[in-house]
Amino acid sequence: MSAHCGPVAQTVTGNNRLALVGSPNSGKSTLFNALTGLRTKTGNYPGVTVARYEGLARVGGHEVVIEDLPGTYSLDPISPDEQVVADALDPDNPGIGTPDGILVTIDATTLRRSLGLLAQVMQTGLPICVVLTFRDELARRGGTLDVPALRRALGVPVVAVTSGSRNDLAQLRSMLLDRTAWERPVVPPPTDPSQRRAWVESLLQSADYQVPEVDHRTRRIDAVLLHPLWGTLIFFATMFAFFQIIFTVATPLQDAVQSLFDWLGTLVTEYVSNPLLSGFLGNALIGGLGSVVVFLPQIALLFLMISLLEGSGYLSRAAFLMDRLMSKAGLEGRAFVALLSSLACAIPGIMATRSLPSAKDRFATMMGAPLMTCSARLTVYVLLTGLLVSPGTSVGPFGAQGIVMFALYLVGALSAMATAWVFKRFSSRGGPVLPFYMEMPSYRLPRPRSVAEAMWSACKGFLHKVGRIILLVTVVMWLLLSLPMHSDAQLRSAGVDPADRTAVSAYEVDHSYAADIGHAIEPVFEPLGFDWRINIGVLGSLSAREVFVATLGQVAAAQNPDQPAETLAHMTYTDGPHQGEKLFTPATTAALLVFFLYALQCMSTVGVMRRETGSWRWPAVAFGYMFVLAWTMAFLTHTVVGLLA
Repeated sequence: MSAHCGPVAQTVTGNNRLALVGSPNSGKSTLFNALTGLRTKTGNYPGVTVARYEGLARVGGHEVVIEDLPGTYSLDPISPDEQVVADALDPDNPGIGTPDGILVTIDATTLRRSLGLLAQVMQTGLPICVVLTFRDELARRGGTLDVPALRRALGVPVVAVTSGSRNDLAQLRSMLLDRTAWERPVVPPPTDPSQRRAWVESLLQSADYQVPEVDHRTRRIDAVLLHPLWGTLIFFATMFAFFQIIFTVATPLQDAVQSLFDWLGTLVTEYVSNPLLSGFLGNALIGGLGSVVVFLPQIALLFLMISLLEGSGYLSRAAFLMDRLMSKAGLEGRAFVALLSSLACAIPGIMATRSLPSAKDRFATMMGAPLMTCSARLTVYVLLTGLLVSPGTSVGPFGAQGIVMFALYLVGALSAMATAWVFKRFSSRGGPVLPFYMEMPSYRLPRPRSVAEAMWSACKGFLHKVGRIILLVTVVMWLLLSLPMHSDAQLRSAGVDPADRTAVSAYEVDHSYAADIGHAIEPVFEPLGFDWRINIGVLGSLSAREVFVATLGQVAAAQNPDQPAETLAHMTYTDGPHQGEKLFTPATTAALLVFFLYALQCMSTVGVMRRETGSWRWPAVAFGYMFVLAWTMAFLTHTVVGLLA
């Protein structure tokens, strides 16, 4: 699963450019990460919206560009991703740019199937180096393979790479620079399917290939995890534990980060005498950005657990289990992978729909993906859940906050599938009806480096967003909260003592440009229990959902720089029929949670949806239907909880 939250229009350039080709679960992406590390760039192929991933492998002071092509089982494409692979390896296709050579990963445990793809790649006539993966697992399961004999039979270089072996990786690196030295077959493989099968069998005999035994360990585990009843129960139990861990483990870390920002706020108060600079540092940076950065432990834990589930091979089982449920929505298991990708960000989730062969499935899944609870919503959920449920509250042995969080994710997933069902049922888009095919890899221990890279990529993306989008909006929001300036005479005429810092801050916030904007849109959100401060947070969250948290943090810091967190929890309505009453009541807080559950509060997602659909029509439809759905569900929630509270 990718942790990228959007394509960047950059392409790595170099004189020696190699393409990395292989089927899903063949170790291709792991090899790409091992060769390139963090020296990667993301962009788009010209003319299509499929993302391209390129990285630099450094060998002896030289750099080799490696492009990780989408996983495919064949060069006979049935999806946009597979079409890109076929086009990229076609020397006669000028659109993408043919690589100088190809690295083909083949799984030693599924060699017969892997050689079928290799035969098609060899027909391109480009220099090829075969990278044999999972040879250690082949031996563990009693299989055999004579690698030198396979190399002689193929007529191309074959390098066996064992996971974690630096020597194997060094041998492969040494071959990257001089692709002209790679052997080439005298006669290419046959193109006729029946002749190609005979070619594969002759290779297997020449290499003395012994098919590995069935992985009995995997079979025993799958007997439980893929069981229609027990497997489904274990899946939901795993997801439930998933969110319990987010709170129980991350809360102490979050408290430590919060203490750091509180200390920084104290330093600003004590040592920065200039009121304008003090307000910017204390309210915009520490109060705004700090209120978002404090959720970094939750983001790191979320992606840690996702990468562990993916690295162990369990996510493929989850997709298989969910295929039964997805079929109720008229979708297939591959759509679950796209929806699951949306837990990181809706953008890679929408991009992942390219692996779906059916155009109708791609469209329906794309329209439902934004309802999955992305990591950007996590910051909002954690803040509001903390206001709704007191920390330490439990239901039996389980934390109440974790239960609420699990319920939010579950409702989001069910809503995404229901929406996909509606759009697929009433969509006029056609497409072939194809069977769902997904390989079940053997269970493996996740590689620490891959897990660390997934966590780092997620945290880096989160901090990148904080440092750019959220910082910009936070500064704008600080200006709106700080202007217009009020003289001492104006404050006295309003009955405010200029020496009372807390009273001055509260007055200036209530009479700021931000307050004017919040009051202007109040008629829309007043039935939901929102006041002008919540309104400007909702408005700011159109740039990024995390801005909602940053905005409330700024408002609280402006009203009480010394104790912003406590101020937020005890905020009251400043005017209107509820003046003086507590703002974040259970009804209002629950309505806010539900609103963010359904609202499409991310313009980046809208932009990607536009590129995927080719017009602004469907992004506008998505934004509109999700806003109406969010408002309606939030209104019902506010009404019901208000009656029960």
